[in-house]
Amino acid sequence: MLKISRLTDYGTQVMSGLSTRPQQFVKSAELALEIGVAPPTVAKLLKRLTREGLVESSRGQQGGYRLARLPANITVAEIIQALDGPLGLTDCSADEGSCDHESDCNVKVNWQKISRVVANALDQVTLEQLLQPEEQPLRFMPNQGSSGWGTLAVTAD
Repeated sequence: MLKISRLTDYGTQVMSGLSTRPQQFVKSAELALEIGVAPPTVAKLLKRLTREGLVESSRGQQGGYRLARLPANITVAEIIQALDGPLGLTDCSADEGSCDHESDCNVKVNWQKISRVVANALDQVTLEQLLQPEEQPLRFMPNQGSSGWGTLAVTAD
């Protein structure tokens, strides 16, 4: 089964919570209460998302956290990569040299191609689109290249 980590799932909820007021700084504890995720987990995620440039932080009485860019300019791929690292369906797809069988693997190249297609699809879905799934359904349209391994184009109705 392909699935993102629980921490990344919570990270999308954090980003979703911040996107309701993208220009306003929000306290970590307030955000945790709003989205129903434990305050230490929210604090950990905000720290990572800030380090990766998706969130800005400000100290002081009026401080807190806010999105570094508008939700329409942040992709799902960026969120996943900020929290889970490079996108890849197999170890060798995300990080070459991480598998003992890589040199004699007969499916490595195709797993890498599939990983690129998935990464491209995630890179075409914005946080804004993620937050409006019923209003703007996503459709993935194959774009065939010469190898038959195209990319997926995402359109919103």
